[in-house]
Amino acid sequence: MKIYILFDFVDGPYGGGNQFLKALRHEFIRIDCLSDNPENTNVVLFNSHHCLSEVIKLKKRYPDKIFFHRVDGPMVYRGENGEKIDKTIFSLNKFIADGTIFQSEWSRLESYKQGMLNNNYETVIHNAPDPDIFFPPSNGQKNPSGKIKLIATSWSDNPGKGFDIYHFLDKNLDFKMYEMTFVGRVDRQFKNIKMIPPVSSSNLAAHLRQHDIFVFASKLEACSNSLVEALNCGLPSVVMNTSSNPEILDEKGLTFDGKEDVLTKIKMVADNLDYYNNKLNMPSIEEITENYCQFFEAIFSDIRNGVYRTKRLRFFEVMKLKTI
Repeated sequence: MKIYILFDFVDGPYGGGNQFLKALRHEFIRIDCLSDNPENTNVVLFNSHHCLSEVIKLKKRYPDKIFFHRVDGPMVYRGENGEKIDKTIFSLNKFIADGTIFQSEWSRLESYKQGMLNNNYETVIHNAPDPDIFFPPSNGQKNPSGKIKLIATSWSDNPGKGFDIYHFLDKNLDFKMYEMTFVGRVDRQFKNIKMIPPVSSSNLAAHLRQHDIFVFASKLEACSNSLVEALNCGLPSVVMNTSSNPEILDEKGLTFDGKEDVLTKIKMVADNLDYYNNKLNMPSIEEITENYCQFFEAIFSDIRNGVYRTKRLRFFEVMKLKTI
């Protein structure tokens, strides 16, 4: 089976979808199933609402190829144009996608609530980072001396990324006990939290490994790559108790509800670092890639056995997609 990933990859610091798909692409290359030419593939994997015109063009040109849709969102919660983007995602899923990959159970259920229809084939597969970049410190469990080192990261400065919490910590964190670093874009400057602008993945991973606890205040995430990267770098985490965050965190830290309990939860994790360090078992990119391939193969098998026929784009469906 050969797989073509339809996505405009960006080098350097960029959003989570780009980072995950680069890791997935690298693993597809390792197992010799990636193709750079859609003509020579069985599978076309496309992402969310990206490359809309190219997705339509490829589906019309290659109707017998199996199209898989990695869904992001719902986007309606992220503010401007979110409802329109969701409409595009849902239409692509209905008319083009033979199989749908949700990044979390939360994303799947919320997409249904916003109007997405069930597809013929669906699955939930979490993200994973590149293990050559995001890995724990070589000395294993950390036993910090002196101040506990907290870190937060965000490629985006969207208000939904939790800057109200970070500014609260900037004013109220006990900096005699803790020090804190923020890597990425910010909505406005901090006074006490050290700020580092966006950096490459390898530099980000190095910063993560120098800290003890990851603080994640983003409110709406299908499956945060920032959180997954921190956990893979060996950081127990304190995360906002919303969207997919608790699902991804599991037992690897604690959730908080807002300003009223974030300081308490940070202290609870700081007081029990050994306990939470022992919980840091994350699925590898090899396991995640295997899940993708098994899902691809399930539909491919049904097609071979005459159980399923790939979707065909009709004229009115093309026109609807082009006018969204």
